[in-house]
Order: sequence, then C-alpha cells, then structure tokens
Amino acid sequence: MPFQLHSDYKPTGDQPQAIEKLISGIKKGHRNQVLLGVTGSGKTFTIANVIQAVGKPTLIISHNKTLAAQLYQEFKEFFPYNAVHYFVSYYDYYQPEAYIPQRDLYIEKDADINEEIDKLRLASTNSLLTRDDVIVIASVSAIYNIGSPINYRRAMKIFEVGKISFKKAQSDLIDLFYERNDYDFKRGTFRNRTNCLDVNLSYTDLGLKLIFQGNSLTDIKIFNPVDGSPVANLDSHIELILAKEGDRITKVAVYPAKHYITDQTKIEQKLKKIESDMQSRVKELKREGKHLEAHRLGQKVKYDLEMIKELGYCKGIENYSIYFDDRKIGDPPYSLLDYFPKDYLLILDESHITVPQIRGMSEGDLSRKQTLIDYGFRLPTAMQNRPLNFSEFEDRMGYTIFMSATPEEYEITKSKGNVVEQVIRPTGLVDPKIEVRTAQTQIEDLIKEIEITVKKGNRTLVTTLTKRMAEELSTYLKGKNIKVTYLHSDIDTLERTDILTNLRDGTFDVLVGINLLREGLDLPEVALVAILDADKEGFLRSHTSLIQTMGRAARHVEGRVILYADNITKSMKAAIKEVERRRKIQLKYNEDNGIIPQSIQKSIRTRIMPKIEEEQANDRIKKVEQKIGKDIEVMTASYHVLSKTEQKKILKWLKEEMQREAEKMNFERAIELRDLVRQLTK
Repeated sequence: MPFQLHSDYKPTGDQPQAIEKLISGIKKGHRNQVLLGVTGSGKTFTIANVIQAVGKPTLIISHNKTLAAQLYQEFKEFFPYNAVHYFVSYYDYYQPEAYIPQRDLYIEKDADINEEIDKLRLASTNSLLTRDDVIVIASVSAIYNIGSPINYRRAMKIFEVGKISFKKAQSDLIDLFYERNDYDFKRGTFRNRTNCLDVNLSYTDLGLKLIFQGNSLTDIKIFNPVDGSPVANLDSHIELILAKEGDRITKVAVYPAKHYITDQTKIEQKLKKIESDMQSRVKELKREGKHLEAHRLGQKVKYDLEMIKELGYCKGIENYSIYFDDRKIGDPPYSLLDYFPKDYLLILDESHITVPQIRGMSEGDLSRKQTLIDYGFRLPTAMQNRPLNFSEFEDRMGYTIFMSATPEEYEITKSKGNVVEQVIRPTGLVDPKIEVRTAQTQIEDLIKEIEITVKKGNRTLVTTLTKRMAEELSTYLKGKNIKVTYLHSDIDTLERTDILTNLRDGTFDVLVGINLLREGLDLPEVALVAILDADKEGFLRSHTSLIQTMGRAARHVEGRVILYADNITKSMKAAIKEVERRRKIQLKYNEDNGIIPQSIQKSIRTRIMPKIEEEQANDRIKKVEQKIGKDIEVMTASYHVLSKTEQKKILKWLKEEMQREAEKMNFERAIELRDLVRQLTK
C-alpha cells in the first residue's frame, strides 16, 4: 500500500522548495542531507511529504521518549491508513546485574517489562517484515540488540484451512512462545475451546479463532480478545491475512510472541558451544589461581543451560545472545535497523542532540560487565550483548536526513554540503525580537515582564544555569503570587509531560528550567523567553543553545526574548545575528505575499497511553521504595548500578531520614546517614 498523507494543509512558505530538494537529493543518490529548519516552520509536515513521495519504509529517531511520543501522534494523524509505530525501551523499571567486589555483593538483574510497549515494539518489527508502508518513531532504543530478523522471520508459522491439524496447531503456537492459558486470556497466550483455539496475538490488539472439524482446520476468524466480537474490516489487517475467499479467511501468518528467537533445530549445538566455552574459561580462571571464580562460573552457566533446556529461556539469556544469533566475537548485534531494507529512509530528529547520544551509548556499561566477567559471574561473550557502536550505526544508515535548527559540524560534513534550509514559517510568524538587559537587576525586571505577559493571557519560560537556581527562583516567584513551577532532569519523563500540559492549559503561567527548555517543545502559548546570566559562556549559553532556547518564543505572534547580561559574548553575537538574519527573510516573505502573522493554534493532546504510563510510574516508585526499605549496606552497595532517578530518590530519602533522626536527638545515627550521603555523592 502506498503512503497516503492526510492533512488539511498544503505546503507553503519554504516547504515546497525544501520538499522538492530533499526528494531530488534522494533520487540522485545522496545518502545524507540536512534539513535546517527553524522552529515553527513545519519540518514534520515537510518530512511527511518526503515520506509519501519517496515511498520507502522510514525510521525516525528522537533523543527522548517525550519527543518520540509527540512525533508518533503527529505521524499517526498524517498517515491514518499506513503502519505508524512507536519503538522505545519497554522497561518500567530496570536494575542491571552487577557485582561490587569491595563488599563481595552480587546484585541480580531486576526488571519490569511494560506489556503495552512490548506489544508496540513487536508490532513495529511485524509490520517491517510484512509490508512496505511503515513508519517507526523510535528512541535510541533502536540501536540495542533485539535478536536476529532472519530467525524471527523463519520462526513465522502459517495456518491454512485444510492443511493443519489441531495437534500441530497447538505445537506450532508453543514453538512461537505462546503459552496455553485457559483462564487468563492475556497477550501472548492461547486457549483451548471446544473444536477451536483462541490466540491472543502478542503484537496487535486482535485475536485469532482457529476453528476445527474433526482434526482439520476449517475456518479462521479475527476477533476482539476483550469482548469476543468479530472484526469486520479485514482489509486493514494485511500483515496478518495471507489469503481469503471473499470475506472468508483461508490463510494467516502468526509471528513469534517475542523477539529473541533461535533456530530450534540447532539449539543442542548452541548449548554445547556455551558449555565448551564455559569449560575453557573455567580452566583459564584456575590457571590464574581464581578457584572461587572458576567454581562460581561453572555453577552459574550449568544452571542457565538447564533452565534453557527445560523452559526455553533463563534469567539474563541476553548474555548468551551471540550464540543464539549465530554471531562471532566482534560482530555487531542485531537491532531494529536490521529489520529495515538497506535503502530505507532515516530521519534523525534534533540531530545535534541525537547523534552525540547515539555515539555515546556503546560505552555505557562496559566496566560493569567486565567486573562480572572477571569475578566469574559471566562468560567473556557477555560483552557481545551491547548496542551498536557508532561506526556500526553509520554502516546501517539508509538515506538519511539530519533534521535540526542548529546542525553541528558532523551533520554538515557528512552531508557534503547538501543542506536544505527551511526558515520561512507558513503562518508568517517572525523570529522573536531580542533585547539585552543588565543582569544586575534581572530578577526585579523579570517579575515586571512576567506580570505584563500574564495580563495578556500568555506564558513565560525562564532559563537558569543550575537546578538549585531554578528551584530557588521558582520558590521566590511563588512568594510574589506568580503561578510558577520548575522543570529539570530530576523530574521523571511522565511528570515533565504533565508540567508542560499544565503550562499550556494555564495551571501555571511561568516555567523555570535549565536545559530541558530547548529542543522540540511545542508551546504556542509562550510569548516571552527570559534567559538569565546569558553572558556566562559554556554549553548552556553556547550560540546553538541560545538559538534553540530563543526559538521557544517563535510560535507566538508577540514572541520576544530578553537576554540578561552585562557583556555581549561571542555566542550571544552569533545567536543574535542568526536570528536577525532569519527575521529579515520572514519579514520580506510576509511583505511580498501580504501575510499577516498568526499565532499557532494547537490542541492539547492527551497522552498516548495515560493509564499505562500512570501504572508505570507507580510501579517504578514502588520498586524504589522497596529498595530503600532494605538494609542500608545492601542499598548503598547497589546504589551505583541504579538509574539516576532511583539514585536521586534514595538520596532524598536518606536526607529525610537524617533529619528525622536528628529531631529524635539520635545524633550518632544522623551523623552516619550524613556521612553516607557524602560518600554516595563524591
């Protein structure tokens, strides 16, 4: 099915020429291009038009889940009849396996998988293997190992009327890792009913009813697993139905219930290879005089092998992925990128952030894994369970468009100068006016400007240099009866989305932040951006950061920016110069075409999965609270392998506990806790 773009709008402003140049570049074989598009110029709509014209499966990578979710919603609206999917990490909670030698403490892997996100991930790969009109919006989770697409495709089973028995159908479903469960009919299970098998598919919200007469499959139905009602529109399920006669389904394909699949005919061979490598490693450890480690490794691997033989999996089976994926040492892992054809379309959203993030992922946990290997908890091959490194990622890039308002040197060089500018906004909105005011009276002046903005019914963003400054300024403004809150990295992703929604709907008038107010935030109600201490050179006040931050005011017809500074830095000069250049282009376009600028009007979208996200947050908090309740030594030892969010929660709890002990005059205990906080934050 071709891509069908649905929109009430037509390309205007800079969009037609940008669309034409990008399409032409792809047709000419240019593997890398840059779309330099200002905030509010409609870059997403431009890319949607390119996708429709080029007709290639498309992967869009965003640097965080929040922006990925925003893009997913937009592309779902643009392409309602095509396969648009969302692929992000499916962990609600994740504590990696680790060993702390100083305390001789082993911490087992602990994780909770979000079933809804797992379904969306499986739906992505299923569509990629069965159709061409696919758009996947992903986070950097796209570069992590998910198993071989070859094994996944081979494992697919066909159920055809008249050609499969009841017993064989059950056997095939079990081979696909569907579990029989006659009582709890959940995703990834099947149940045995009189003369039929009901299958709750793992990668969609549909169920299959396989109806038998005697010992032969005679009919196939698609139904809603929640209420059992039949599904009428069969044409929209092309990835599931292989053949039909009129409205009667005669042949369907069922894919595995999980990504990690191995060739069952070679399983014994693979297990023997693991055992052989284990014996070689045990001998090596003994030669080094590490008898405890050798014994530990032998016991661990033997137990894992027994579990795999009996159940088909074991805890931490991903550490053996190199064997099951038929890879050699040093071979890249299989990721989502391997499910795409070689000539697919790749969009790197906010590329100046996404590219460095992808580059840094492979270095993440090498030391943790090396410790596990050195002390006999894992085979050396566990190091091969990893994300793609950057050169491997580059080898898998399709026709790539780097999308950014401020592309970095890498993107410009990689594209060999194929930079397409999109600096005219169809709405006629002009880049905000910029004022530079003294930093010596910045807070007093800021309050006056906020009051003026609030009276007009508009919102204000304020950026500071540190979290402490953001929190303290927020508290101070509250004391002045201003509806304000702050946003920084200590706040969970879910809560950040709620805060931004609350700003838009008027629950708050002012949002104070640091670096989270830069890329991709769609806040058309914001008319004022105030940047405190703008002359403090550094990452947060570089010309790139300043342009991105100032762009937050570009969606409002009264948008303006105040830079509080006592000196004009090189970064400020460069940023102001670029914004003025863009203003002139837009103003000339408006004058030539008789356009009167209009503020962007955008409805406030609901979350993709409100209930699921709420449960996810509650489960994560519950897990951390359970960890806090454990013995402090155990908790401290595991501290460094927890996520940053969990570390912050533990520190907060320790400080509160210290205060409680001090209030009870239990000063020795309070001092212990104080020293513990200092030790953890070194």
